[in-house]
Amino acid sequence: MTDNARARKLADRIREIVAETLQRRIKDPRLGYVTITDTRVTGDLREATVFYTVYGDDEERAASAAALESAKGVLRSTVGRETGVRFTPTLTFVPDALPDNARTIEDLLAKAKAKDAEVREVSSGKSYAGDADPYRKPGESATDGAEGADGDGGADGDAKGKGTAAE
Repeated sequence: MTDNARARKLADRIREIVAETLQRRIKDPRLGYVTITDTRVTGDLREATVFYTVYGDDEERAASAAALESAKGVLRSTVGRETGVRFTPTLTFVPDALPDNARTIEDLLAKAKAKDAEVREVSSGKSYAGDADPYRKPGESATDGAEGADGDGGADGDAKGKGTAAE
């Protein structure tokens, strides 16, 4: 059984080799602007999954996927030559879902921003239902900031409190 550190190192090396080979050696016109985002190797070092993204529309993605499949043999032989491992791992190319997830998150953030703007527009010019600051400050008692039942600011409560303290 191989340790995970070796598999990670081999995966990083495969990612670098595949990216460099795609840039320098593969001259397929179907190959668009491809970025190798990640590579994962199984624990037995027999299979490598290469994740990639393509800048462009669905048609360019499909063409790039076909170009990668046709270049798989050249890429595998280059990986085997440059890594020097006993068994060259088979390469599987998988489109990375990261751009789609990022696009979904951006759409959700845009919706939230629009909803916040709508709430801000509705609340402009409105006043608070209660006090502007409903929290007590340090040093205030429960009756200092409260109004009396008759709405006169608690003047009756203050007079009663002073009268009982003088007695």
